[in-house]
This record gives sequence, structure tokens and C-alpha cells, in this order.
Amino acid sequence: MRSRLAARSTRLVLTAVAAAALATTATGTALAVGGQSKAPVEQVCGTADLTYKVTEETQAGGYFLVTAKARPGITCYLEGTIPSAAFGSRPDGQVHPVEQAVTDTIKLSGSTAAYAGINPKSTNDDFGTEFDRMALAVAGDEEGAISVRLPSTTLVDKPLSTNWHADPADAVPFS
Repeated sequence: MRSRLAARSTRLVLTAVAAAALATTATGTALAVGGQSKAPVEQVCGTADLTYKVTEETQAGGYFLVTAKARPGITCYLEGTIPSAAFGSRPDGQVHPVEQAVTDTIKLSGSTAAYAGINPKSTNDDFGTEFDRMALAVAGDEEGAISVRLPSTTLVDKPLSTNWHADPADAVPFS
């Protein structure tokens, strides 16, 4: 009788420990034995998981190079789709894809970066609207969009974007 009770209480303790470990892992960190250290859990990148830098490039008629890096302590995967970006709130300010297929997923951690090229004006005329900011989010996380200051006030008309790439040379938006 005593051995069955001991086996049952051992199972209950193991079940409780497993449930606590699952709950801890679901929140993004796991405790090591004794609760001494935390190990990052790899996840899909959200907008808030990244820092962004926008620079102006002259290649291909001029475009913005968006550089995204994981925040300290975060390791995440950025899908090879276009960033969700827009200039203003009108539908014609929404960025459209240059590429026809999804590219490789990029693992971001530490100094590893992902790059997307955004051509703010794909038309060959003097029409458009000037902007000094752009809304930016990871595709699928539009509710978490942030406002990014552009390097200079820019004329925008039918903007286009590349997917996220591991190499900035692949992020030139040839249209």
C-alpha cells in the first residue's frame, strides 16, 4: 500500500513540475535546474522584438534600406516576406511587393540583421505626396506598427518593397 501511495505522490510531483515548466516556456524563458539561469526560447519575430534603422541609398534610382535587428536577449525568426509599411493612411501609400515569392527565413540574434529595400516612388513623374515618416511593422503584426522617421522628406507615389533578406545587396528594389 505504501509503495502505491509513494508512486502516486511521485507522479503528482512530476506532473506539477512538468506543468510549471510548460507554463514558464510558454512565456518565453525556461528556468534551469535550481532556477539559476534563463535560456531564450526561439520564436517568430514580432515588431516589438526588433530595432530598426532606415538609411537612404542611391542605387536603383534611390530607396530606403531598412535594417532590423533583434533586441538584446531576443532570438527570433523573421519570415522572408515584405515588411508591412505605409506612408500615411491612404491605401495608395501602402507598400507593395517587388518580389513574387517568399525568400528564406532569417534567424535574428545579437548583431545579425535583416534588410528590406523600400522604393518610395516607383512612378516616373513629378506626382506624389511628401512624407517624413513611415509606418513599419513585421507582416502579420500590423497592430504593433511603429512610426519611423525617414532620413529626409520624401516624395511618395506607389511605393514598392523587397522581402526581408540576410544580405543588404539582395534588398535593392529593382522595379
